[in-house]
Amino acid sequence: MTQNNEDLLRLAYTKMYFGKYKDWYLSDIPEPYFVWFNQKGFPPGKTGEQMRAVFELKVNGLEFLLKEIRKKYPRPHKN
Repeated sequence: MTQNNEDLLRLAYTKMYFGKYKDWYLSDIPEPYFVWFNQKGFPPGKTGEQMRAVFELKVNGLEFLLKEIRKKYPRPHKN
C-alpha cells in the first residue's frame, strides 16, 4: 500500500477529538463546520491538516470516498 493510500485510510477513520462533534468521523461532520474553520483558521498540527483535507474533499463532493473506504476496509490501525 502506498503512503497516499495509507493516509486516506487513516483519514477515513479519524475522529474529531473535541467540541460539538467529538467522536464523529471527520467525514461525517457537516460541511458548514469545516467552512467556519476554513474562514477562522484550522487548528495547528495533524488535526488541522486532516480537517483541511476533509474540507477539500467535501467542497469537491468527494467525502463519499472516505465513507466507502470505511465500508470496504476494516479498521486496521489506531490513529
